[in-house]
Amino acid sequence: MRPLTKIAILGSFPPRQCGIATFSSDLGRALIDSNDQLTVESIAMSDRADYTYSSQVGMEVPALDHSCYEHAARFVNRGSYDILSIQHEYGIFGGDSGAYLLSMIRNVNIPIVTTLHTVLEKPSASQRVVLDELLMRSTRIVVMSQKAVGFLTQVHKVSLDKIVMIPHGIPVVPHSDRDEVRQRLGISGPFILTFGLLSPDKGIQYVISAMPQIVAEHPGACYVVVGATHPHVRKSAGEAYRESLVKLAEDAGAADCVRFIDRFVSSEELVGYLSAMDIYVTPYLNPHQITSGTLAYSVGAGKAVISTPYWYAEELLAEGRGLLVPFRDSTAIAEAVLQLQGDAVGREEMGRRASEFGQHMLWPEVGRQYINCFRDAIAEGSLVAKKTAVYGSTQSVRLRMTPDLKLTHLFDLSDDTGILQHATFTVPNRSEGYCVDDNARALLLTAFLETLGVLSEERTLLQSRYLSFVLDAYNAETGRFRNFMSYDRRWLEDSGSEDSQGRALWSLGAIANRCTDRGRREVAKSLFELSAPGLFASTSPRTWAYAILGGCEYLLSFPQELKIQSLVEIMAERLMTQYEASYSLDWPWFEQSLCYANARLSQALIAAGVALSRNAMVEVGVASLTWLMKLQTGPEGVFCPIGSNGFYARFQTQARFDQQPIEAWASLSACLLADRVTGNPLWLGEANRSFDWFLGLNMRSEPLYDKVSGGCHDGLHIDRVNRNQGAESTLSFLCALAEIKAKERVSTSYATVSVAHQTLPLRSSA
Repeated sequence: MRPLTKIAILGSFPPRQCGIATFSSDLGRALIDSNDQLTVESIAMSDRADYTYSSQVGMEVPALDHSCYEHAARFVNRGSYDILSIQHEYGIFGGDSGAYLLSMIRNVNIPIVTTLHTVLEKPSASQRVVLDELLMRSTRIVVMSQKAVGFLTQVHKVSLDKIVMIPHGIPVVPHSDRDEVRQRLGISGPFILTFGLLSPDKGIQYVISAMPQIVAEHPGACYVVVGATHPHVRKSAGEAYRESLVKLAEDAGAADCVRFIDRFVSSEELVGYLSAMDIYVTPYLNPHQITSGTLAYSVGAGKAVISTPYWYAEELLAEGRGLLVPFRDSTAIAEAVLQLQGDAVGREEMGRRASEFGQHMLWPEVGRQYINCFRDAIAEGSLVAKKTAVYGSTQSVRLRMTPDLKLTHLFDLSDDTGILQHATFTVPNRSEGYCVDDNARALLLTAFLETLGVLSEERTLLQSRYLSFVLDAYNAETGRFRNFMSYDRRWLEDSGSEDSQGRALWSLGAIANRCTDRGRREVAKSLFELSAPGLFASTSPRTWAYAILGGCEYLLSFPQELKIQSLVEIMAERLMTQYEASYSLDWPWFEQSLCYANARLSQALIAAGVALSRNAMVEVGVASLTWLMKLQTGPEGVFCPIGSNGFYARFQTQARFDQQPIEAWASLSACLLADRVTGNPLWLGEANRSFDWFLGLNMRSEPLYDKVSGGCHDGLHIDRVNRNQGAESTLSFLCALAEIKAKERVSTSYATVSVAHQTLPLRSSA
């Protein structure tokens, strides 16, 4: 096992005033104290430009500057770190629900251990997408409560063997002389304490309202509130909350028994307050709070604790370690304080139980547990660079290793006529002949390769053959493309399916737009214009979608062609009408069933909306794609397209198998377009998730991509992978790979538009 020598901690750090900053700093100190041979460096997420960090901070990352996250990844990769420890809270990272963090972790090449400071029972769609990818790319996930473990396994479908429960670290609170603090504050009776950043959800007003009843029996009692107003609250509302608390105390006649320490105190000063207090109160109003550093500190102090029953308090104060009172109930708080003050023996016993429980929460012990966790992650992480790992298994999640383009099997399937439809394993099956569907896909691939800069003689030769096949497929008598051709070059029909017309048109539009050879470009342009009118009679939504995609490609080079603008507009209007007729809240889709190449419908509307400057179309495209990607998610967050063994009719059971490569490619293309148009980086994560299906992140944990041949297996069955490598499957993979590789290199005319609906896919195991 590689030794653990150097650790990077990503989070907020002092002088930023927040609980995670304190936690991150304390964790770094505990790691060094546990092993003086360790080097621990910090990467600080910053919300201000005027912070002065300690020498332990190796890099400062402005949270709202998206470009800095990739710089941070390079910093980590160059730093010889063994592990990246991420302290995660949605609010400390930029982007929708902290999505900018994903730009960093996708490019980090060492194991990641993520500590979750918030785990939600019902995350929003964007929160779930962000956390799902973070969980997938983390080798270990650290949480601080059993409730959080349950949410990760039930809501996010994370395997238990990936989760480590390590308690919130706390300092040692010595039993020092209490008198100095009490005398300084003028406290002669019970000392009641709350500390932490102030915000309205802390419920401090209910303790203040309880003080008159407490003081009536204990005249020297005092409630001390230690902490500054939360920076976000202060930025939006100033000190209005604190001022309202001061006024509440005055109005209740309790001004003399309430003290405010209006600043962010050091750990040393805080320990003094914890040592001097008699009773700690957390009157928080949010029942869903999964952890609380302040409550952890109070338990470690070995004092009596009163709390509202939020999740973390229910867990931490069980077995007599504290008293729980109802939310928003001043009378219950007063009665609990009076009960504890009237029972000195019971109060001391409660403190003893809390103190004993808190021993395993002390920072030296917590630091040791983190070290063990990091070592386990490194042991697994060493496998990542060598092979693809399966999400949720005992292996680590693989780092991104996009395969090189390998066209060996494509050449094997192609001859001087075109590309053959099928193969038996990797051997071309001549008896099944050719079809325009596959030759159009192959022609589209050559256009993608040209954009990518693959300009070899072999690619040029293939492009000419595929274009020749599509040209020959056009039947001037019917104005339609024929589809099937036997191996002896006999057309088997006068006209093919509607969808084959659309696919042919799409490939021609792409060649007319992207091809640099004038001859092939002119042939494709002429044939596009000749065949386009035939699609107006089509009734298939997918044909409309293919026509839109071809038309949008064409218009990128020939924007003044009004007939093609009309084609795109009419086809897009048909999709909009279809969507409106089929739409309901639980079924926001174009049809009452989902079958094949579903994402092309959403992709086409987004593309049309951009080409025609119709934001409503973009919004419907994004909204429908959001819903589709939710459905196309299987256990443990893997991409799970609608299976061709039954598809998915509304009110029926969704077919999980047989999963086809064409679905992964279609979904990837649509998500890449959504990424370009909306500017929301979470769509790139969805595109990556679709591509990962080819590489083994799927419901059978088996790759469909064959790295030896460069081809792709024909489908994922419930019990096996279909080992045949036909044209549709291989072209789906190669096109998807070309699009992924071209993402940062392609210069298109797509402009970012204003999109009202940018909710991203909600992960589901349904």
